[in-house]
Amino acid sequence: MTTSQAAVSTLEDIAPAVKGSGHGHLLAFADTLTTAEKAAFARELAAIDWQTIPSVIKRYRKAGAAEAFGEFEPPVVCCVNGTKGDHGIDGKEARAAGLEMIRAGKVAALTVAGGQGTRLGFDGPKGTLPIGPASGRTLFEVFADQIKAAGDWAGRQIPWLIMTSPQNHGQTLAFFEERDWLGLDREQLRFFQQGVMPSFCPETGRLLLAGKGHLATNPDGHGGVVRAMSMSGELDRLEREGVEHLSYFQVDNPLVPPLDPVFLGSHAGAGGAPSSGQFSSKMVAKAAASEKVGVFARCDGKTRVVEYSDMPEALSNATDENGKLRFEAGSVAIHAASVAFLRSIEEAGEAALPFHRAFKKVPYMDVMKGTLIEPSEPNAVKLERFVFDAIPVAEQSLVLRVAREREFAPTKNPTGVDSVESARLMQSQRAESWLRERGHGVPGGCTLELSGEAAWADAAGLDYTPTASPKPGQAVVL
Repeated sequence: MTTSQAAVSTLEDIAPAVKGSGHGHLLAFADTLTTAEKAAFARELAAIDWQTIPSVIKRYRKAGAAEAFGEFEPPVVCCVNGTKGDHGIDGKEARAAGLEMIRAGKVAALTVAGGQGTRLGFDGPKGTLPIGPASGRTLFEVFADQIKAAGDWAGRQIPWLIMTSPQNHGQTLAFFEERDWLGLDREQLRFFQQGVMPSFCPETGRLLLAGKGHLATNPDGHGGVVRAMSMSGELDRLEREGVEHLSYFQVDNPLVPPLDPVFLGSHAGAGGAPSSGQFSSKMVAKAAASEKVGVFARCDGKTRVVEYSDMPEALSNATDENGKLRFEAGSVAIHAASVAFLRSIEEAGEAALPFHRAFKKVPYMDVMKGTLIEPSEPNAVKLERFVFDAIPVAEQSLVLRVAREREFAPTKNPTGVDSVESARLMQSQRAESWLRERGHGVPGGCTLELSGEAAWADAAGLDYTPTASPKPGQAVVL
C-alpha cells in the first residue's frame, strides 16, 4: 500500500503516523538499528497508508461469511470463426481492427513478473528462466522478440510495462541491462514494482515485524498492478502518450502472444464482438474438472472468475447432455483492458478490487522478548487483490475461447504437469503445427521453436517464410 508518505525519508519523520495509527510497537527496536537499517526500515514504513490501514485491519481481522452469490450459470463465450462458442466473431475484421490499434500506437504490453523461479529449481526472477526448446531463450526474450517484431511492422516502439516485485526488481533490471535490453529501446521498457501489504494478527489487529527493522509483508497480488501503475506514474504516462489499451499476461506462459490483434480487435468490439472495450479475457477448455484454474461463470447478470477452491464441487463436475463440463471455461490470466477503465478501477479502490483474506503462518518478532517466533499454526492475516475481480465491474466483459495448445503453457513446476518440461514440449509442438499448416514437412526427432518474427506473423496474419528447414534430429528456430 503506497501513499504520498513514500517521500518520507527518516524514522523520525514517519514515527508520528505509525504511532497515531496504533502501531507504535513496530518501533520497539528502532534505537538498536544501524543508520542504514533505519533508512531501509523508514522506506518500508513509508510504503504503508497509515490513515487507512486501521480500517482495513478492522474489516479483515475476522473471516467474514462467504460472499453471497446467486445461481451460477456458464458464461457467454465468444469464438473466432467457429461454432464452439455462444457468439461468433469475424476474425478478419477483428484482426484488421487490432492491427490498426497497434499501428496507431494505442496498445502497450503489460507483463506481471514479480515471481522468483524457486519452485522451478531456478535461482533468479522467473522471467529469466531459459525456456526456448531449441534456442534456450528466456521467457523475457520470447516476449521481447515478438514485441520487437510487432514494433518493426508498425514502424513504432511499442511500450512494454513489466511489474516486478521488491524481491526481484534489481535482478530483473540487471538482466535486461546485461543483455542490452533484449534488442528493444530502453525507453519503451517500463519497469515498476508491485506493492506489498503488511501481515497482521487477527486477534490483536497489530501489524507484525519480521525482524527488528523489517515489516512482515506479502505481495499485494496481481490485482495490485492497477495501484502500482498509478503510484509509479505509468497510468499518467500512458494517457499522455495516447495509449488506450493494455495487453496483460503473466510471465510464466511462453505460448501467450504478447500482442494478439484478433483479441485486441475483439476487445474493442470489432467483428461483431459483444464487448464494452473495458476488460476482456481469454479462456481455454479445462483439461478436467479437477484442473486448478479459475473458472468463468455468470452470476447476477455479471461475468466473473470463480477460484477453483471456491467453486462448489457439484458444479465443477456438472456436465451437459453431451457429457461436456458445463463450467469448462478456464481462466488463463490473459486479458485486455482499457487505460481509462483501469483509471476508474484505481479511483474506486477497494469497492472495485476488494482484498482477499488468507490465514497463514508468518514468523514474527516478539516485541517484549526481542526473539523471533516460528509459529506452528496459522497466526496472521495476509491480504491480496486479484486483477480478474475487475471483470464484473465492466459494463460488458468479453470472454474469448482460444486453443490451449496454441496459447497456454504455464510454467509452475520443474517437471510433470504445467512444468518447464511441458512448456518446452508444447512450444515445439506448436511450431510443428505451424509448419504443417503452411504445407511444410516435419522430419522426425526435431525440436522446433517459433522465432519472434514467425510468432508475430502468425498472430498478424502475415506471410512468413521459415529461416531454416529442419532436418531429422535437429533443434531449429523457425
